[in-house]
Amino acid sequence: MTVDDTGSGEGVHPAPDGGPGRTAGSVAARDGGAEDAVPDGARNISGVPEVPEVDEKSEDDAEKDPLALRLEQLILGADRRYTPFQAARSAGVSMELASRFWRAMGFPDIGQAKALTEADVLALRRLAGLVEAGLLSEAMAVQVARSTGQTTARLAEWQIDSFLEGLTEPPEPGMTRTEVTYPLVELLLPELEEFLVYVWRRQLAAATGRVVQAADDEEMVDRRLAVGFADLVGFTRLTRRMEEEELGELVEAFETTAADLVAAHGGRLIKTLGDEVLYAADDAGVAAEIALRLIETMANDETMPELRVGIAFGTVTTRMGDVFGTTVNLASRLTSIAPRDAVLVDGAFAEELTRTGDAPASETQAAEEAAAAEKEGEEPPSYRFALQPMWQRPVRGLGVVEPWLLARRG
Repeated sequence: MTVDDTGSGEGVHPAPDGGPGRTAGSVAARDGGAEDAVPDGARNISGVPEVPEVDEKSEDDAEKDPLALRLEQLILGADRRYTPFQAARSAGVSMELASRFWRAMGFPDIGQAKALTEADVLALRRLAGLVEAGLLSEAMAVQVARSTGQTTARLAEWQIDSFLEGLTEPPEPGMTRTEVTYPLVELLLPELEEFLVYVWRRQLAAATGRVVQAADDEEMVDRRLAVGFADLVGFTRLTRRMEEEELGELVEAFETTAADLVAAHGGRLIKTLGDEVLYAADDAGVAAEIALRLIETMANDETMPELRVGIAFGTVTTRMGDVFGTTVNLASRLTSIAPRDAVLVDGAFAEELTRTGDAPASETQAAEEAAAAEKEGEEPPSYRFALQPMWQRPVRGLGVVEPWLLARRG
């Protein structure tokens, strides 16, 4: 959508039900009043150009693959009816704001092609309505559009690349992939839609629960978390030796294994970067368990390269599902200097493990506690992890740090 008209949205009236506003012209058009006969270029009483109903197909429809158009209509559930200008006017928003929303969702500029549907108008109307009602600022509404667009774009690409391509192999000689795609999408679409909403609600409930448990308002945005990076060793060399398909299978296996382990042990997978995954956990013990499980699992798979993990603990800023800050940068640096098949953590993470009783302050302390417990006829303290201090070393951009080597006890 291109910003070639910066209409101010004058003449916007709130909906009777308190929903998003719409132009007087669009109301008149729907009500079938005398204004319907106003010729092109005429204006109604509010000064807003009338938007005629558009039934004809867009000019570029004829140039597109008929099956692609049928699939688009099936998935969107509506015909192309509006240009961007007409959609913005019908939604009661300025062209400038409509363009901001659409670009935030990740859609390209389309000039004034007639390519938008009633669903597009409704989406604009809903976003604008949240702003008008004071529930979201305009900047926050744009963020909502951007985060939703980025997340669903990746999901859609994955489903097409990995899911649909595998399922649309022609079942019989002489059939084409296109002949299989339409009925398959028709069957899958409602099921995938319901599943997407279910998972989103589940994730929303979990995220909301974490936020409301924060100690104060500041902690809702800037929180103390354990952040871990897991990185495949020698991945660049592998890209030169392996075929593309083999490399893709290795990356998918790594990401799948990491995602399963992070979720199973109570962490959150923040993102995957091919040969690297970033995860976070509220509890240092959870982050440590995930790191060691990743090392152990990968070490037992002969097809996988070696792995190294770095973890840091501290204040983290969260934005749009991602994490930022010095703690994240430190975890990344620790990963780059970690030995193969090993986990390096920072001093704050080591202190947190000691504070929670997951690791002793030192092996000397653990031995003294065990001897004292034996003398008293009691069970010695049970620690899950061991920490070994490493040599201090400078880390680019973060000064001198003292990493600790994390391992299991016993």
